[in-house]
Amino acid sequence: MASLAKYLSRTVSLALATLLGASTLSAQANKPSAAETQLLVKPRASMSEVAMHALLSAKGAREHGDIPALNVRIIRVPAKASAALLEALKRNADVEYAEPDYIATKSATANDPYYTNGSAWHLAKIQAPSAWDLSTGSQNVVIAVLDSGASAAHPDLKNKLLPGYDFINNDNNPDDDNGHGTAVAGVAAPSTNNAVGVAGVAWANPILPVKVLGADGSGNYSAIANGITYAADRGARIINMSLGGTSSSRTLQDAVNYAWKKNCVLIAAAGNNGNDTAVYPAACANVVAVSATNSSDTRPSWSNYGSYVDLSAPGVNIVSLQGTNSYAGWNGTSFSSPVVAGVAALMASANPNLTNTELVNLLLKNTNDIGAAGYDVYYGSGRVNAYLAVSAASATVVTDTSAPAVQISSPDDGATVSGTISVNTSATDNVGVTKLELYINNALVAQSTNASATFSVNSLNYADGAHALAVRGYDAAGNVGTTSIIVTVQNSTTADTIAPVAQITSPADGSQLARSQKINVAGTDNVAVTAVELYINGKFFGRSTSASAVFSWNTSKVAKGSHTLQAFAYDAAGNVGASTVITVLK
Repeated sequence: MASLAKYLSRTVSLALATLLGASTLSAQANKPSAAETQLLVKPRASMSEVAMHALLSAKGAREHGDIPALNVRIIRVPAKASAALLEALKRNADVEYAEPDYIATKSATANDPYYTNGSAWHLAKIQAPSAWDLSTGSQNVVIAVLDSGASAAHPDLKNKLLPGYDFINNDNNPDDDNGHGTAVAGVAAPSTNNAVGVAGVAWANPILPVKVLGADGSGNYSAIANGITYAADRGARIINMSLGGTSSSRTLQDAVNYAWKKNCVLIAAAGNNGNDTAVYPAACANVVAVSATNSSDTRPSWSNYGSYVDLSAPGVNIVSLQGTNSYAGWNGTSFSSPVVAGVAALMASANPNLTNTELVNLLLKNTNDIGAAGYDVYYGSGRVNAYLAVSAASATVVTDTSAPAVQISSPDDGATVSGTISVNTSATDNVGVTKLELYINNALVAQSTNASATFSVNSLNYADGAHALAVRGYDAAGNVGTTSIIVTVQNSTTADTIAPVAQITSPADGSQLARSQKINVAGTDNVAVTAVELYINGKFFGRSTSASAVFSWNTSKVAKGSHTLQAFAYDAAGNVGASTVITVLK
């Protein structure tokens, strides 16, 4: 079996660019050294930081960074210890999953690329001009381009780029030092109808550049996952990923699910390997995977195919941006993907009330069926048609009557609280949550424009006793969902004078002893039981710090006759409660 270090260095082809070594916002270096291996680890809530540190330290590993939105840690470990650590993490019940931070390298930009000043045949093929009669896009629908960055100096991207982030160099300058991201952005939504350069599918939609590929056109999965969550958190409605690797990843899937829950539409290139090997993130659930077509509506030999392909789009000789001031013809599913991203942006612009599920369904249903009738593995549901898709979106009138579902995760209903308390709440909605409000005793005390929030409340401002906490969640249509709990504020220091109640629940009084007898003891208290004790024949037998305990009594050498059992329960104030004495027989 090959070593893990060799396995991690195994390269895989990309859709046109790939995923390689970026770290996170908190990381300090881009790539591990040759003597180190990088892993992705998601601990469960039950795992303490001390336990995580101890497990890593034992193998000489350390935390290098993280993917905050997913609580995934980026771990670096000496290569010689990486296999042992990975197995230890996988076996640990407090670890949800652990996997290599897979590395992939860039493939050729096309099977047989060439440059040309030819016309934009792909826009006519997908009936974009007819779609533009319905919508040319909207400033409110952001397209995130996860790639090698984008050149703000290019005339066709001036005034089109939002402030983004560079997950390769960990800074706020996602400039393109490879060229691929600039070309991808130039297909989806460059400046259009300005008598300069090329026309894009979407005219008015802004682009959020997220740099997850380096100068060599490569990056790692942790960078992609961070990029996806970053784009989702910053309001991107469409996320384009013209990249991919052949290793599946729970981290990537978690990141996709995170964005999907925020109503994002995620689109990715199916790959340029010319085979049916699945490429990720295109093959992830909740991602639209796009294969390529040529001007004759047939598949070029290098375009991937398979059951994960959802639809197809032009990807041969697509004229787009090059460098900082020129243009070129590009080939690959990397350029089919932003064609679809641009169409999805036009649809969302034409009807912003559509959910991501509705947008994807309309996108897939309103295509030109090429190849075999119906769905097939080469073209998916068909070749994208901007006019049909935007028409369907425009004609779909969605009346949102569903109120958000609101929950308070802490404190618990009926809890006793004191001092400063944290009210953790969240809401979900079929379209999107616009606001959360916290009410105490029907008075508004705090609000947030996020779908989840933690509100801090000083309970000293409220009298001891019961109080109603309610959270209201709002959506854009004005629907309101609410949930409420009752908590008891207790800030005064009233002395606890109530003794616990102790009980021997088994064996029963007068029962015959077994050879190995289990004795069940339970304690209850108005505050909390701190310990229970068992006495046999008046002598101390055992103690437990749990409110309920089971004591084992080996009666093989116990004298025949009757024996007495009694239990005691204790609370933190020193109060003691005694059970009734029961008699058992041998």
